[in-house]
Amino acid sequence: MAGTYANEHGYPAAPGYGSPFAALVPSQFPPGTNPEVMACFRVADLDGSGLIDDVELQRALSGYNQIFSIRTVRLLMYLFTNTNVRKIGPGEFTQVFYSLQNWRAMFERFDRDGSGTIEGNELREALLSLGFNVPPLVIDLLLSKFNKSEGMRRAIEYDNFIECCLIVKGLSEKFKERDPMLSGAATFTYEGFMLCVLPFLVA
Repeated sequence: MAGTYANEHGYPAAPGYGSPFAALVPSQFPPGTNPEVMACFRVADLDGSGLIDDVELQRALSGYNQIFSIRTVRLLMYLFTNTNVRKIGPGEFTQVFYSLQNWRAMFERFDRDGSGTIEGNELREALLSLGFNVPPLVIDLLLSKFNKSEGMRRAIEYDNFIECCLIVKGLSEKFKERDPMLSGAATFTYEGFMLCVLPFLVA
């Protein structure tokens, strides 16, 4: 997953979140990209610029029965570019597309009763299988935020599962940047902390 507008994706280096002035240069499809993925991007790229915005990405993904809120789409774009410039090129689109396929398979694996939702233990197992050992208290907070079930049962749907994955993955990666020795502790300035957390709150 891209951490910045890296040269390998065809983007000049950008200073990160909050940089609305980065000069966007369309990236390229990775070698071996499925022609259907390429065609999907080109249909979404209405102006032929080689870049698509959040609404176009949302529309493109919905064509594959992956209906996401605009907030989830914007989180996807942020995680794959590390900026709030809401445009992505073919390279980032391909990464998004394949990542969503993997997460969809993960969701269906842990949705053992086929209800279209997963519960707390299943959510924790799913995140653990992605490499994130999320504490039970954090799982409870995620369930409280995204639960759409009635009564005592607490569970989340696919769209919200993707948002959970994006939040946990994004914040974990930001934390690890400041904890390179994986000690479980990191030091943040106030500004650094705010810039780390706010993108996930205001997407």
